[in-house]
Amino acid sequence: MSLRARLLAWYDENARDLPWRVGPAARAAGLRADPYRVWLSEVMLQQTTVPHAAPYFLKFTARWPTVTDLASAADEDVMAAWAGLGYYARARNLLACARAVANEHGGVFPDTEEGLRSLPGLGPYTAAAVAAIAFDRAANVVDGNVERVMARLFAVEQPLPDAKPELKRLAAALVADDRPGDWAQALMDLGATVCRPKAPLCDRCPVSAHCAAQAAGAPETYPRKIAKAARPHRRGVAYILTRGEAVALVRRPPKGLLGGMLALPTSDWRPEPWSDAEALAAAPAQAPWRSVGEVEHVFTHFSLTLRLLRAEGDAEGVIWSPRRDLDALPSVFLKAARAGLANLL
Repeated sequence: MSLRARLLAWYDENARDLPWRVGPAARAAGLRADPYRVWLSEVMLQQTTVPHAAPYFLKFTARWPTVTDLASAADEDVMAAWAGLGYYARARNLLACARAVANEHGGVFPDTEEGLRSLPGLGPYTAAAVAAIAFDRAANVVDGNVERVMARLFAVEQPLPDAKPELKRLAAALVADDRPGDWAQALMDLGATVCRPKAPLCDRCPVSAHCAAQAAGAPETYPRKIAKAARPHRRGVAYILTRGEAVALVRRPPKGLLGGMLALPTSDWRPEPWSDAEALAAAPAQAPWRSVGEVEHVFTHFSLTLRLLRAEGDAEGVIWSPRRDLDALPSVFLKAARAGLANLL
């Protein structure tokens, strides 16, 4: 039996039950995935795990069941609903894409990879995934799971990230017109559940007989990787200013990290610690500030220590939010608010 036949047969029996997925039995019966749900799930899953993304997906689709509904949503509502998923530029791109589909395509997603690529914020991977899964186009869908599977199947010695073009070429050679949507999802499921990063379950793998890394005896060492440089560390000050039961927030600039999101007021983030005098000078208001600890947070490209200062007072140009609504903050600011208000919540 060929590699493709083995993997598709395994997928037919072992496909994950995901809220955005039309499973192989339903697809065989003629059902097709909703392009909106496929697109939304793929955007949410970028840099995010399935268990973390699934509740957000369910909330989004309950509130905005179609791409036209999402397109008509207020920016701040979508950004608030996205809080906790990270990589907030994705939420801005999500709205831009939804509005392009609604306003320029009559609420219907283009059904080709090329047409999907023309939408704002929709890159090569997402276009290939939607084309394959929603429209059964023979597109080459390569995410991190698929890269790992290819690196092991073919024992690719070149390390990541330099190996990416070769891994994509190898994956493309396996794409066919027969069940391309199921094939893409089968590879993803294999990487997520069997061909795992640190502890591959080779004894459960339907294609282990085709795997060069397994034959060599060390599949867990693939894909090869170049040692990562140390993550830079930055420091800043976050200000928890309260007025009774309300907390002062600000809206971050539309561009850049956490752009457009509600946040606690902060100083700049820099490598050097902030002295007491500098921290007070950067505060959003003159108030009896006192230190209430610090929090640590890790972003993709740097780690951050936020010193926390808290005061009761007033300020101009802030947005007063009830404490009960702070769960809509991005995780770094929610973490800081909870720590700063821990003795009061």
